[in-house]
Amino acid sequence: MAKNRNRAGPRRGKRPILGLAVSLLGISATFWVLSLSFASSASPVLRIFGSGLRAPMPYVALIGLLLLGLHFFVAKLTTSSVPHITGPELTHPPSTRGDPASTMERPLVGTKIDPVLHQLTKADSWSERVFDDIEWRRFEAVCESLFAQAGFTAKAQSHGADGGVDIWLYSRHAEGPAAVVQCKHWRGKPVGVKEVREFYGVMASQKLQRGTFATSSVFTPDALRFGKENGINLLDGRALLALIAKRTPEQQDDLLRIAYEGDYWRPTCASCGIKMVERSPKKGGAAFWGCAQYPKCKSTLPMRTA
Repeated sequence: MAKNRNRAGPRRGKRPILGLAVSLLGISATFWVLSLSFASSASPVLRIFGSGLRAPMPYVALIGLLLLGLHFFVAKLTTSSVPHITGPELTHPPSTRGDPASTMERPLVGTKIDPVLHQLTKADSWSERVFDDIEWRRFEAVCESLFAQAGFTAKAQSHGADGGVDIWLYSRHAEGPAAVVQCKHWRGKPVGVKEVREFYGVMASQKLQRGTFATSSVFTPDALRFGKENGINLLDGRALLALIAKRTPEQQDDLLRIAYEGDYWRPTCASCGIKMVERSPKKGGAAFWGCAQYPKCKSTLPMRTA
């Protein structure tokens, strides 16, 4: 994985007060040493010159010390003005909904996610919150395991061009794939009829009669109507939770473990199948997720809020 050279937080600007204070103190010290050297000189002219240098130096040093104190006072005041959030507000970040970008969901835009916070706030049971916590690849892994629990052999297409299929389902009683599954881990925006039509085209090209479209979001009325007319099993977030609720407690715990496996909050590059890393624009601005194999892969995603 490529080294992440970017750091979180705002870029620090110049500090003119600190620079001026250091310069004045340095000048004062230098001139004081010179005046002492001239005072011991055999030349009367140099002794007079040294005395003249020494006279204003205490005032220059005093100004430098005052500026140094002013710098630290302003720095402390600025730091204390940033609110420190503790307690229940940290237990579960608010969800700002986003739209899909390309074939992947568009994560929430804002400040970076705190991995320590997420490790401390994993859900202990299934709810809509779990879908909100995890990234798209964890969502697909949950769907894959959910169908495997139903008796299918599930094989996921983890990255790269999937041709409209995320999971292939195989049955012991048939040769070749028995069904296909398309997963959309979207937040906020419903899945429309366009996406369902495209999935139906994939089913037709594979000569399959069975297909499931699963999403963490919801479907539009047109999408629901098209799916019903063409025998497509549509599972929105609530339907997936209802299906999970029918599993045994042990199976539900296993699915929850899969959902929160590893850096479940860090998005996976859809092209390379590896975790993305934090990056910052060279000219400043909000941090974002970028592929660890940059510049070979230039995939990026906005960063979710914490």
